[in-house]
Amino acid sequence: MNELRVFCPATIANVACGFDVLGLCLDHIGDEMVVRKTDNGKLSISRIEGQDLPFEADNNVAGVAAKALLEALGSEQGFDIEIYKKIKPGSGIGSSAASSAGAVFAVNKLLGEPFSLQELIPFAMEGEKLASGALHADNVAPALLGGFSLVRSYDPLDVIKLHSPSQLYASIIHPQIEVKTADARSVLKQSVPLKKAITQWGNVGGLVSGLYTEDYDLIGRSLHDVIVEPLRSLLIPRFNQVKQAAAKAGALGSGISGSGPSIFALSKGEQTAKKVAEAMGQVYSDSGVDFDLHVSRISHKGIHPIISNTP
Repeated sequence: MNELRVFCPATIANVACGFDVLGLCLDHIGDEMVVRKTDNGKLSISRIEGQDLPFEADNNVAGVAAKALLEALGSEQGFDIEIYKKIKPGSGIGSSAASSAGAVFAVNKLLGEPFSLQELIPFAMEGEKLASGALHADNVAPALLGGFSLVRSYDPLDVIKLHSPSQLYASIIHPQIEVKTADARSVLKQSVPLKKAITQWGNVGGLVSGLYTEDYDLIGRSLHDVIVEPLRSLLIPRFNQVKQAAAKAGALGSGISGSGPSIFALSKGEQTAKKVAEAMGQVYSDSGVDFDLHVSRISHKGIHPIISNTP
């Protein structure tokens, strides 16, 4: 196999209470990439559609992630990458992670899979570092593994794939404003009061337990962030109104998707998720701010090959 086309799903990171440690994979929302072997020994990006992104491999998250993998192998195999972006950068649903993880998945596959999906995570994290300045795995892990991921530890890296309840759906609204990950990180405080920390890790434990027991009420009670959301929500217009509308429409809980500006809500069942999305959209309908709406089940597949002859 000398060429591979892959689907690179969007992701929701943090999932309210799990800043930098929790993430989930969405189903039909994502990018496509084509990666092929070349004979010139170079890593290149020949085509980017959908967004204005750097073609230089060292300045593109896909190039940086793929290069990290090749250096770890000591491989001089050349590769060319085509990127078809459908996830807007700065949207908060894992645009950079889709490219980073997609590149390492495809390169690894074309090289005969010397690394497991778990072992690909650190290489994809190098792309995230280029995008945000931080080596975080809460987007790239679910993009590669599918479902929910928990980063139990960063040093050493220890990522666990969690159970995903079958009736859990996500509704996402993306107001057309940009909140860069690096900027969103700059508003965070470096110390946390003990009382808030206790509340937060209780919610993380409750959420993980709720996922495994498929206790949707427990999931809803646990989707609360008392540390990051109060600071980052100030960057997102009408955030509190969206949360209130989602709750009224039947959502289990909601929060900022990644670093924003997208806002997510989790619901039991697709019909409720659609009602929640509609309610979230109503909040922005008279704001003068354009927005995109998505409803998706939680995908168990993660990045995967696709068969297609057109982008």
